Amino acid sequence: MADNDTDADTDTGGTETPYQSLYRRFRPQRFAEVLGQDHVTMALRNAVRDGKVSHGYLFSGPRGTGKTSTARILAKALNCEKLDDGEPCGVCDSCNAVQQGTSFDAIELDAASNNGVEQMRDLIQRASLATPGRWKVYIVDEVHMLTAGASNALLKTLEEPPGHVIFVLATTDPQKVLPTIRSRVQHFEFRLLPNDVLRTIVHAVRTEAGIELTDDDLERVVRRGAGSGRDALSALDQAAALGRAEEDVPVADEVLEALCERDPARALAAVAAGCSAGRDARRLGEEVLARLRDAFLAGRVPDLVDLPPDERDRVADQAQRLGPAALVRAMERLGEALAEMREALDPRITLEVALVRVTAPEADASPGALLERIERLERGQRALSAAAPAAPVAPATPPPPKGAALGALRKERAQPASAAAPSPAPSAPPASAPPAPAAAAEPSSPVAQGDLPTRDQLTMAWGDYVLPALKGRAKALYAIGRFVSVEDGRAQFALPNAAHRDQCKPVQKDVEAALAAHFGGPVPLQLVLDGEPVAAPPAEGDDGGSGDDDETATIRRADLQDAPGGASTPADRVLQAFPGAEELGE
Repeated sequence: MADNDTDADTDTGGTETPYQSLYRRFRPQRFAEVLGQDHVTMALRNAVRDGKVSHGYLFSGPRGTGKTSTARILAKALNCEKLDDGEPCGVCDSCNAVQQGTSFDAIELDAASNNGVEQMRDLIQRASLATPGRWKVYIVDEVHMLTAGASNALLKTLEEPPGHVIFVLATTDPQKVLPTIRSRVQHFEFRLLPNDVLRTIVHAVRTEAGIELTDDDLERVVRRGAGSGRDALSALDQAAALGRAEEDVPVADEVLEALCERDPARALAAVAAGCSAGRDARRLGEEVLARLRDAFLAGRVPDLVDLPPDERDRVADQAQRLGPAALVRAMERLGEALAEMREALDPRITLEVALVRVTAPEADASPGALLERIERLERGQRALSAAAPAAPVAPATPPPPKGAALGALRKERAQPASAAAPSPAPSAPPASAPPAPAAAAEPSSPVAQGDLPTRDQLTMAWGDYVLPALKGRAKALYAIGRFVSVEDGRAQFALPNAAHRDQCKPVQKDVEAALAAHFGGPVPLQLVLDGEPVAAPPAEGDDGGSGDDDETATIRRADLQDAPGGASTPADRVLQAFPGAEELGE
């Protein structure tokens, strides 16, 4: 980087030469000295070397990235007397005049202060006049500040300027430039400088200017530059005057970290540190909102983020940790807070309340806060599912399913031999038939046709499958009951009292239908009271009777009589077994 001290060291009658800022003293003077913008400088140098320079250019990009310096270098190269492969020599009269700002071939105009129609008409009239050099270059800075009338007045001349005139328009906001102007020029976009490029510039300037600062001070200067070469050299100038570089308070970054950690105290501490450093609360809010926007864009369109690569990666990581719902809600809430600060008695309080609400969603009952909390739970569940190990091979005796009934737990703890032996049913199969299957664990495993399930089978199926399948009133009424036994062709279902039993009777058929669907066959119910002896089933014609008229009809226990006493001797038992037989004497 060249030391541009031609106008700073000129002897003016023995008076002391005024001090020149570092960013002016070390302004680039050749295309090769413009660091970090090779995609622009190479194209311009080749155009100058090959004689293919356009009549108009638009340089856009963040502040301090070399737009105006590159425009001046182009003006020098176009009129240089000793051009070297597209680079200006920097020693001829034309180059020195442009460098000192006294050239008639390079005219700079600030559109922010000359944005009216009259100023633009005056420029157009002077553009047609002759020039000492080969080219007359008009450098219009902050061209987006031109009024609509001034922009329209520039259009015709910009489209067909005099043959010796070249327009270079510079702006930090190209979206505000008329599309008709952008379509008439070549558009070059300048980028923020990476930290390694800024570090190279700052170290070179420290050496050439003889500044005594430590490497840690230079690192702070690079961070304060934030991708802008001019801002970095201004920070270096300030640090050289102070003798050290003060650590800047990263309020916006701290607030985003507080958002990621859901830590309101950290956000409030960052605001307090920023205000203690003399920064306005509204300005702090704008910085935080700009940082939130960068994070929002970094997670979706990284190319739209005007940050150095390492800073871009940092905000992209913060965006991923926050999630879209939290980012959008924080941006909306900070925007509302900035609007409220205009009429607030203490803008800092408004900012702090907004930060507490966005860092602690539980303190905000708005729909956006609820959506953020839901999204946070979903992201946590997805993270747990992704980190869960593969399911192991099922053991020989798996644990009971969640929500299993007491009977199911008792059955799991029983011995295997007893668990495999079902209770006998009223209509048992022949002796040669295989034993009844074990308790069904799934709806697709019904018991044998014609058999009733055992009490354990009913208990296991009831809590896990049948009861959850019931609807409305049936589910509510039968939820507090339990199976106590299977007797006389019916499943005894115990309820706490007679009143509850009467309420359950109207929906009994719905429960029996659910049991039949699960076990693949009818399962009649008898509603009994819990803790009382099981009553005999209702007689024929009652609500629960089977209505059978054959010999296999249900027999009442009260009608049964004790059998006669058995034979006492072997001879008596033989006579009893063969009716009509007589015992012969010896």
